[in-house]
Amino acid sequence: MRQSTWFVTILLVAAMFTALACASSDLGNPSSPVGDSVSATVAPTLTSGAAPPKEATARVPAEASAEAKPTDAKSNEVREPRKPAPGPQAAEVEGIAAWINSDPLTIEELEGKVVLVDFWTYTCINCIRTFPYLKLWHSRYADDGLVILGVHTPEFEFEKDYDNVVQATRDNGIIWPVAQDNDYVTWKNYSNRYWPAKYLIDQDGVVRYTHFGEGGYSETEEQIRLLLAEAGANLSDDKLVLPTDQEVDMTFLNTRNAQVTPELYAGRERNFSAALYGRGAYVIQPEYFVSRDEVVTLKAPAELVPHKIYFNGPWSIMAESSRHARETSENEDYIALKYSAKSVNAVLTAESNQSYRVLLTMNGQALTEENKGRDVIIGDNGDSYIEVNVARLYELVDHPHYAQGQELRMSSNSPDFGLSAFTFGVYKDGP
Repeated sequence: MRQSTWFVTILLVAAMFTALACASSDLGNPSSPVGDSVSATVAPTLTSGAAPPKEATARVPAEASAEAKPTDAKSNEVREPRKPAPGPQAAEVEGIAAWINSDPLTIEELEGKVVLVDFWTYTCINCIRTFPYLKLWHSRYADDGLVILGVHTPEFEFEKDYDNVVQATRDNGIIWPVAQDNDYVTWKNYSNRYWPAKYLIDQDGVVRYTHFGEGGYSETEEQIRLLLAEAGANLSDDKLVLPTDQEVDMTFLNTRNAQVTPELYAGRERNFSAALYGRGAYVIQPEYFVSRDEVVTLKAPAELVPHKIYFNGPWSIMAESSRHARETSENEDYIALKYSAKSVNAVLTAESNQSYRVLLTMNGQALTEENKGRDVIIGDNGDSYIEVNVARLYELVDHPHYAQGQELRMSSNSPDFGLSAFTFGVYKDGP
């Protein structure tokens, strides 16, 4: 009996040593499917329906699973993949007639960058007023990953001309990429309706912010900084002051029931459309509406209705503009306007390669250094005039302060003299 018990004891001890040796060998086996990530704690045998204890769960290395999640290099903790922010995917830039300052670009190629798509056209005064802010953002953030992409979508036919757009980028100091969207393809891709219009796109191609028209510059820059930081830019040490909107003239603000003359168009299409839909035509001379691409003689009254364009003499009424229809010698044909504003601008046409002169008077007197716009020249004889050599926006008047009921007259002897539109402003500084 004692011998049998001793023999059984020896067998049990031998079996225990064998089991421990097998377990030790398996933990050190480099071909084990969980390798070195397995805990040295031996997991107990699980019975049916029992949950494994947390300390027995192994971390699977990336190379062991095609669906492994990334880890943080410092903490070795599992990181969730970054998910794109909610929002509409940015439309592509397509149908471009030419590129300026850049090779062709696409939104897809710019993934990883923060992109500010800016719809503009070079005769738009509202667009021109935003240029200083665009230049500021380009200088501040281009090195941090901001790409400004100007989409030039023309309002007038002559704005489709490549050389005209190139000249406008040079005149206004625009050095970022500009796409000529002459056929409105990209404009329609974005369902856009405004000049200017800004679409701010994050690193994943998602439109995160939009702004239409002027203003909102501080808010826009804050959004730019937010998206750049999300993309990895370090802006923590920047002590940059956010820009403020343009300051409005105090005289305008303090004038009771102050009016600003709205944008006025000289072409047939805009006038017929405005009259048809009850918005009020920009020209109210009855003879104007008789003409369709032919010369009509118009007579400006002595008393002008405010905020309307008047023509005197023979004029060709065209789709987008009205043009002087003869050559004269005494500046007897003219355009007249009674307006209320601080500044006055005009989009003038240039049909030939030769420049022409336009004389300007204010309430029957020549303009002076105190009220002339940036493009006006004061001659040796005291006359005030502009030289027109390319179709663009010209700055005509800049009063010291907001003024009401001012009568502006423009005259030229040239048959090239043509007007597309008037625009007005009430800012303390600028057009």
